[in-house]
Amino acid sequence: MTTENALHGEQNETPTPEATETQTEAQTPEARIAELEAQVEEFRDKWMRSEAEMQNYRTRAKREVEDARQYAVQKFAKDVVEAAENLQRGLASLPAKAENEDGLISKLREGFESTERSFVGILERNGVTCQHPVGQAFDANLHQAMAEQPSDDHADGTVMQAWTPTWTLHGRLLKPAMVVVARGGNKAAE
Repeated sequence: MTTENALHGEQNETPTPEATETQTEAQTPEARIAELEAQVEEFRDKWMRSEAEMQNYRTRAKREVEDARQYAVQKFAKDVVEAAENLQRGLASLPAKAENEDGLISKLREGFESTERSFVGILERNGVTCQHPVGQAFDANLHQAMAEQPSDDHADGTVMQAWTPTWTLHGRLLKPAMVVVARGGNKAAE
């Protein structure tokens, strides 16, 4: 010990190699075996925890890749849904079918209806679904309330009218329905 260390009461706590050998020789073989078994158990526990952590990581990574693959087209699907809604609006704007209507208008209507059915079918095969909320209870997760309207014919909080349908992609909201909600209805909620 140096004089300075002695004044401050500090001691050199690093054991010398001779002291370590003497300490190991002083241990009984049973004590040494017990110490090594404890170390083995500690390393085994660390290894098992590490394996479990890696398995959780693999599972999480696999789920994230599947989600990325499934929802990668979300922006594109949202744009395509706009086209489907425009097609539906075009169909709704056609005059009502009449017995003596011109053959050209009948063929146009049939063509638009066929195209719209085919288009919605393609969307559904690819996970994009359309739900018409009229008559359902208002759900803020699926509907965007554009107005509330007093009604005696509808239960309070029921969707009376939908300007657009709800669109989802594999169950995830793509575009909420724009709806008019009944307020203060006398009917009991269904």
